[in-house]
Amino acid sequence: MQIEFARSARSTIGIEWEIAIVERESGQLASIGDRVLKELAGDDGSPHPTITHELLTNTVELVSGVHERVGDAVDDLAGQLAQVRAVIDRLGAYELICSGSHPYSQWYDQHLTDTPRYHKLIERTRWWGRNMMIWGIHVHVGIEDREKALPILDGMLAYVPHLQALSASSPYWAGVETGYASNRALMFQQLPTAGLPYPLADWAAYERYVDDLVRTGVIEDHTEVRWDIRPSPRWGTVEVRVCDGVSSGAEIGAIAALIQCLVDWMSGRLDDGETLPVLQPWYVRENKWRAARYGMDAEVITDVAGTERPVADDLRDLLTTLAPTADRLGCGPELQRVRDTIDHGASYQRQVRVATENGGNLTAVVAHLARELREGTTPPG
Repeated sequence: MQIEFARSARSTIGIEWEIAIVERESGQLASIGDRVLKELAGDDGSPHPTITHELLTNTVELVSGVHERVGDAVDDLAGQLAQVRAVIDRLGAYELICSGSHPYSQWYDQHLTDTPRYHKLIERTRWWGRNMMIWGIHVHVGIEDREKALPILDGMLAYVPHLQALSASSPYWAGVETGYASNRALMFQQLPTAGLPYPLADWAAYERYVDDLVRTGVIEDHTEVRWDIRPSPRWGTVEVRVCDGVSSGAEIGAIAALIQCLVDWMSGRLDDGETLPVLQPWYVRENKWRAARYGMDAEVITDVAGTERPVADDLRDLLTTLAPTADRLGCGPELQRVRDTIDHGASYQRQVRVATENGGNLTAVVAHLARELREGTTPPG
């Protein structure tokens, strides 16, 4: 099987942002996504070009265009969010949130978007699939040469825990405090083609992998390979999907800048003839679990020799390493915003703090998430 890899300008960026709809009073998820999308349709009934449905009708997805600068991609998303909010405010009684999971809504109360693709997914995955009440951000970075895609993907696996810890925002599941910073990370990997990618030597090996899955009926095409980081042949990108949903444009900008800089930095090293270091798969898997469990307090394995250090310390050093790349790409301020999360806490920490301050009342957590999405996140002064 041959899979064409689209031509894409190096290090261009696109971002997808999944947004949940909740009832303002109860904080429960609200299955009105179809109604919102109908309101956003064109005069001729055509669907909105960049605001789309997702697996569940409690969700809408915002999809940016292709941009050279992270700030422009975030502005694009902010404009789309404003369109959705205008509909929500007009309907009344609803709010918008974004986090990796909802603190207490139950899977059996949610409605599936009525498409053959989603029905097939749920028929195959059943209970695990119906439990996918999860939200994330996906960041695409352009790769100008197909032969770079898999080496960069392999190199990026060393930074899975950094990205997962920064974005971790799913400490609660169905009303229970899980003890995990990102319960979403472990939930999503239950799907048969999700989770960490397999080591593949080259593009031909990737094509054989996809062909194997298609021939055995596991998937219909490569878009159903739902790895945490994957090549996206249609767009000519590496797509990073490991992150939980976050509730402000500033946080999305920080995470997207880190991803864009990492990919561009690795691309330049390949141009210089370097072989990118690749962690052993068992270290990558352990790192993912540690970041899901401990978030910003995780100690991660940083090299093939098994060196360990706090993820926060490694992030600080990484920001220094990537600063010249960020300046060249025009995302220096966004990249430095990562320091706010290091210094003041990720979303999961803020959620737990709000719950504690309110005697364990998780409706206060939903109200907090709605307020952050509406007003932005501000580091404590």
